[in-house]
Amino acid sequence: MLNLNRRAVALAFAGVLLATAGAASAQQTVIIEKAMPAPIVETVPAPPRVGVAWVPGHWVWRGRAWFWVRGHYVEGVVPPMPAVIVETPPPAPSPRHNWVRGHWAWEGARWNWRPGIWIHL
Repeated sequence: MLNLNRRAVALAFAGVLLATAGAASAQQTVIIEKAMPAPIVETVPAPPRVGVAWVPGHWVWRGRAWFWVRGHYVEGVVPPMPAVIVETPPPAPSPRHNWVRGHWAWEGARWNWRPGIWIHL
């Protein structure tokens, strides 16, 4: 009788473990990311005149791919690119969607944050 009770308790415990593991794996979200490529090393040329500042080259998402914006000089002052904003992606619209992480882009004489988006492949 004692062995039967131990066996019943062990089976009940195993059932709880399996149910917990199943619920945890069902709640996990797999995010496939279209990762930004590594930065391209550029040589900064001498400024063409006084009063210009260098905008470093950087990746931006355009349409369906990452695009390298080459470094270039602009009039005025260029502050350093701000720190990346950490985003929590919303649920994927479908399993065929990939996440494109948010990033900074130099637009309109300033750094602008482009939030992350889901893209359909």
